[in-house]
Amino acid sequence: METFALLKKLTEAPGPTGNESGIAAVVEELWRPFVDQIVADRAGSLAGIKYGSGPDERPRPSILLAAHQDELGLMVSHIIEYDGNGFLRVLGLGGVDRRQLLGQVAVVHGLRPLTGVLGVLPDSYLPAKKRGQSVTWDDLVLDVGLPFDQLRTLVSVGDFVTFRQPLRQLQNGRVTGKALDNRASITAVTICLEQLQGRQHLWDVVAVATSQEEETYLGAYTSAYSRRPDAAIVIDVTHAKGPGANESELNELGGGPVLDIGVNVHPGLYKALRDAAKAIEMTVQTGVHGRASGTDAYAVQVSREGIPTGLVSIPLRYMHTMVETADLVDIERTGRLLAEVIARLDDTFLSGIKEELMRPRNNAKPMKD
Repeated sequence: METFALLKKLTEAPGPTGNESGIAAVVEELWRPFVDQIVADRAGSLAGIKYGSGPDERPRPSILLAAHQDELGLMVSHIIEYDGNGFLRVLGLGGVDRRQLLGQVAVVHGLRPLTGVLGVLPDSYLPAKKRGQSVTWDDLVLDVGLPFDQLRTLVSVGDFVTFRQPLRQLQNGRVTGKALDNRASITAVTICLEQLQGRQHLWDVVAVATSQEEETYLGAYTSAYSRRPDAAIVIDVTHAKGPGANESELNELGGGPVLDIGVNVHPGLYKALRDAAKAIEMTVQTGVHGRASGTDAYAVQVSREGIPTGLVSIPLRYMHTMVETADLVDIERTGRLLAEVIARLDDTFLSGIKEELMRPRNNAKPMKD
């Protein structure tokens, strides 16, 4: 499937944090032709397992590819009445920026999907002291156009709400829409699985669309624990350069995948990714994390006895909005890089990265007493 069409199918599927069943069904449909086994777990994650070509008489090593499938959303907190009309109060799921909500079209997932609009009292009707101030959750209402009595029969407190925003093409290979965090990475993993159809790889590949990254890392914790991979690569998005941003800390749209290094990243996986990029002459960028990365890499890394983990990020502008913007080239190259590094894994990889971890950095010498 062409990359834009693939990304469009994924971004427009509903899958708010805590209720990923809609997007999981789409991921299963897309991955099934490329894997040997599909497993849906009790935590809402979906795994696609592709067997390697290593010998069957002993357990093959496996690598986990983890990309979260959940998106930001809302949840109904109250159903209120005004002059016989029904309105919904909502709360955010994940890092929702209230500034971005005014005028958005949303879908309430009640007994049946209901399209509505998010609005507030016009500024001209507000007291002078409230004009121009940030919108609070108490100011915001979701209006689906139904009378109060009918609305109560179709919607319950706790129902999930997603945003209705189609994926659109901009100029120069750029695309914009909702949920590119992190459906861009699900797209890259899908491209990787497709490319592996024509390549030999010794290791088993366990691709997982994880649940609840935006709030709890639930799917990353449970998938890493249950699948017991020998190594892992987490794929997520990262902030891209744009007006008002700290240019020295961010990466370019269209500049290629970002290979992250920091406390959640094993240096052996970082080196393997860089070596793979060099082998196929792919331009990559570097992301530096002096603390926890805020991705599934944190949860995967600390599972069981510790899992050597790499982190690859796709540059994204306007993160956590309904107009997140990415470059298709970055997504496609990320998928290609993942396939390359998997094809290069051999029986010596694990012992090699252990040596990499112990090797002094920057020609440093061990301290003497």
